[in-house]
Amino acid sequence: MELYLPVVVLSAIAGLFAVGSVLMSSVVGPKRYNRARLDSYECGIQPVSDPGRTNRTIPVRYYTVAMTFIIFDVEIMFLVPWAVHFDQLGTFGYLATVLFILNLSIAYAYEWRRGGLDWD
Repeated sequence: MELYLPVVVLSAIAGLFAVGSVLMSSVVGPKRYNRARLDSYECGIQPVSDPGRTNRTIPVRYYTVAMTFIIFDVEIMFLVPWAVHFDQLGTFGYLATVLFILNLSIAYAYEWRRGGLDWD
């Protein structure tokens, strides 16, 4: 049980820090809000107003481009260990990586053809 004591203590400190940060921001933070602060903002994209809704929404296009970036970024992270240990993988590792890159290329071509990479 004594092996878990540092984990419990660090978890308690992390929990106290999280709760303390939220409480401190509500105590010290500004009390007056203006319209500009309450308006949604996503990386310079202007929100569009929807006639059926009271609040303004961000276009879905922003999120699809962000998810595409994350997906391709994570896939590139899988290629880094392959590049570092290329000489130790042998033929099986080479073929697995070729199939992986082929799969990436198909997904990239599909995304490109559907216009997912056009920012307009």
